[in-house]
Amino acid sequence: MFMGAFVVPHDPNWKLAFQVEAKAIENTLGNMPIQLHHIGSTAIPGILAKPIIDLLGVVSALDDVDAHAHVFERLGFEVMGDYGIEGRRYFRKTDGYGTRTHHLHVFEEGSTHVERHLAFRDFLRAYPKIAKEYSSLKERLTQGDATSWDAYMDGKDPFVSRVEPQAVDWFRKLTR
Repeated sequence: MFMGAFVVPHDPNWKLAFQVEAKAIENTLGNMPIQLHHIGSTAIPGILAKPIIDLLGVVSALDDVDAHAHVFERLGFEVMGDYGIEGRRYFRKTDGYGTRTHHLHVFEEGSTHVERHLAFRDFLRAYPKIAKEYSSLKERLTQGDATSWDAYMDGKDPFVSRVEPQAVDWFRKLTR
């Protein structure tokens, strides 16, 4: 059986956890500019989330990120390369007990991935009924016979595929 506690109720401390990690990244990178955003379900009040803080980094050049990979390692991140998404640099962090605590997804300015992540987050924040629908789906996916991370991710895909284009259209109207 899949862990029912895989997703947990929203914790208001997640915002602070994002801020602490973002500040540590910014301070350690020094003169390499990076914009950091809190994304994913931990950034959406009131919904269930896996308790892993997702950070979105936006940089002018991925080459700079590659050149600073050692800095991310010093902060405790595992360097994962593009990890299956062209134009991304992915890092993950675990605590001393082996529990995953953070994901960092870095893209160049202008990447459609930046827009879609921010749009999805902001859309769910603006439309609590849709956020609740997403939360209920996540709860169903982590109960019963669900057996794997892949099953959980696959189960969310239809919702994300349906809502993300609406979110991007909505976001573009707000930001342009």
